Amino acid sequence: MSNPQQLRYSKEHEWLSVADNGVSTVGITEFAANALGDVVYAQLPEVGSTVEAGETCGELESTKSVSDLYSPVTGEVTAINENVVDDPSLVNSEPFEGGWLFKVRVAGEPADLLSAAEYDAHIAG
Repeated sequence: MSNPQQLRYSKEHEWLSVADNGVSTVGITEFAANALGDVVYAQLPEVGSTVEAGETCGELESTKSVSDLYSPVTGEVTAINENVVDDPSLVNSEPFEGGWLFKVRVAGEPADLLSAAEYDAHIAG
């Protein structure tokens, strides 16, 4: 399992791509996708809604369980990945590419996010 170096990670297993235009992309890590098992349903935040860092903003349902989705940052949701709504298995097959979940216009600097190396250490225990 390789976590892309350019991304930032939360301890709740979400990843964030930090974009120059202030809009960042959020998804769950391969570690989280593997732990969940086959994702069969995704409830994502609504476009235009405000998400708060560390707060629940949706759910991912798998054949094993239902897991809360947490936002790694505070901001306004600008888009959701309709492809994941239609085909939730993308979360498992492409967690860092086609399986992204939502885009958010970040309010302020993201805090408490980990580098890839720090996240690797976190999941190693």
